[in-house]
Amino acid sequence: MPSHPETAPNSTRNDPDHVEALARGLSVLKAFSNQDRPLSVTDVAELVGITRTAARRFVLTLEYLGYLSFDASGYSLRPAVLELGDAYLLSHKLPTIAHPHLASLVQAVGETASLTVLHQGRVIYVDRVHADRVLTVNIIIGTSLPAYATATGRVLLSGLPDAQLNDYLESLVPESLTENTTMNIGEIRKRIAAAGEHGWSLADQELTEGLRSIAVPVRNAAGGILAAVNVSAHATRMSTEALRTTVLPQVERAAAGIADDIAAAG
Repeated sequence: MPSHPETAPNSTRNDPDHVEALARGLSVLKAFSNQDRPLSVTDVAELVGITRTAARRFVLTLEYLGYLSFDASGYSLRPAVLELGDAYLLSHKLPTIAHPHLASLVQAVGETASLTVLHQGRVIYVDRVHADRVLTVNIIIGTSLPAYATATGRVLLSGLPDAQLNDYLESLVPESLTENTTMNIGEIRKRIAAAGEHGWSLADQELTEGLRSIAVPVRNAAGGILAAVNVSAHATRMSTEALRTTVLPQVERAAAGIADDIAAAG
């Protein structure tokens, strides 16, 4: 069942500087990014939580601007939306600085490595270096995943101030993604706290059957968490013990290198 795109908090909506139409338009674009099929105007209205009349106006505007196209099966995203993601990648130092460290990490461990950041309770992949391996999940740059069910997400959540973390957990409605996904908010909180205490987190087939992952934070000079580095491996190739004893030191080394280069770049 498709999930509704996240909307702005009420405090933002009540801000006189908040442009509701712009927020709704972005929500419409996000609705398409969460689907793997063309959408009708009715689909958009239901996913975003707006009237069909409003949905029609938004999709027609986005079509005119070149972000959507229409055919007999419905509306679909056009390549122009990639400009929005490219703007972030081209303007932000983090992916560029991290990439050589991720490439070295892949060479060292023989598994796929990624760099993620946190946005509205979800992890966003901003760089990824693939190993010559088969994974059970198709993740590319720009992919968004629920933070509570991933190692990288728990690492990033552990860096939130207590009030923000509490807000996140109070509004969280976990989905059962696999039989290993915990649905208990108290247990999710414990796992986030453990990530903060230990400086790493391991997820064992919580997001996808057969996929294990271990992640550590990338910190700034003040100790705050900027991003997370993770390595993912198929369960048939990598035990949880091997992730902790063999892979974790390599991931920590890569994260430290990224942090050092970020500090040097100012």
